[in-house]
Amino acid sequence: MLRLNVIDSTCHLAFYNHTSAPSAFNHVGGQDRHSNHTPINNHPPSMKKPFLLFLFPGQGAQYAGMGSDLHAQHEIVRHTYEEAVDTLGYDITHLSFADSDGTINLTRYTQPAILTHSVACLRLFSKLTQGQLLPDVTAGHSLGEYSALVAAGVLDFTSALRLVSTRGELMSTHGDGEMEALPLDLQASARLAEKHYCAIAACNLPDQTVVGGHASDLDNLAREFTEIHPKKRSTRLKTEGAFHTYLMIEAAKRFRPVLEDTVFQITDIQVLSNYTGDFHESDSASIRSRLFLQLFHPVLWHQNLVSAIESGVTTVIEFGGGIGKGTTPAEKNPNIASIVKRAFRGAERIPTYHAVINTGTLEQTLAALDSSAS
Repeated sequence: MLRLNVIDSTCHLAFYNHTSAPSAFNHVGGQDRHSNHTPINNHPPSMKKPFLLFLFPGQGAQYAGMGSDLHAQHEIVRHTYEEAVDTLGYDITHLSFADSDGTINLTRYTQPAILTHSVACLRLFSKLTQGQLLPDVTAGHSLGEYSALVAAGVLDFTSALRLVSTRGELMSTHGDGEMEALPLDLQASARLAEKHYCAIAACNLPDQTVVGGHASDLDNLAREFTEIHPKKRSTRLKTEGAFHTYLMIEAAKRFRPVLEDTVFQITDIQVLSNYTGDFHESDSASIRSRLFLQLFHPVLWHQNLVSAIESGVTTVIEFGGGIGKGTTPAEKNPNIASIVKRAFRGAERIPTYHAVINTGTLEQTLAALDSSAS
């Protein structure tokens, strides 16, 4: 029987030496994927390993205080934030924990902050499960795709930080426009958007689409939407630009050389592409190209989730970020749980859903996995 190392605030964690391996998940939690450690895949016949999907949120999951609870309790989390500070050249720890003026909501800081928190949660989970629960599939929404690539060992944490830091800066500096969430299907949203110089930015669910465009064009679109659908409500999103639309093309052009200078490894863990809705090919050039195209094309998130279900996923774990009206980590809820659970409705076998975003969800997830492995 697998016994997971269910935590309390005083449990001992061995020091995490991030320089001993090339990527943040090849050795996540200090355990090399190619070491002599017996992975859960080699479990006794009496125990069945879940087919795991690791999920990661994008922008909108940030909040002041994000990660502070885990940082106070666990050395591996503190080490992850120290690594981020060294890489970024500014104090992402203070910005994440003690932000008093909304700086964390600026795209150039939001993206590295969420990535750091996601990887810290991932590393802690892997440490406490002794590296025995590796993902079969990873996926992330928009920015979260970079966290997913780290989780799969395709990108190392340092490279991912540099990428998203530059990506966020370029998107805020060279992007334009705003975004609007519509409770409509993709076709209806596209017909409306095309009348007002707007474009599809994301398809999150069959009846939940995001469009982007210049503010005045979105105002006109929203007025027509209300006229056509008086009982429905659209929502203007708080973003610094119309992400994943034609208004990000200049940012993408400037981002391309940065992608081309970054090393991408090929691993046996499958990663879903926001651009295609399907799995990335085992080709570094293709991954770079799709990340470039992702900046000014829609995030096909619902198709990502469909692809995950079709691959045989039985268990989902979401890492990082948090949403909710409360101000402390303990009061936050998983960012993409509701969308994922709605997408899975009607599936022949609905995967179990867990999260690691704060101390409470970490303890709940470890206890649930320990129970299912008994």
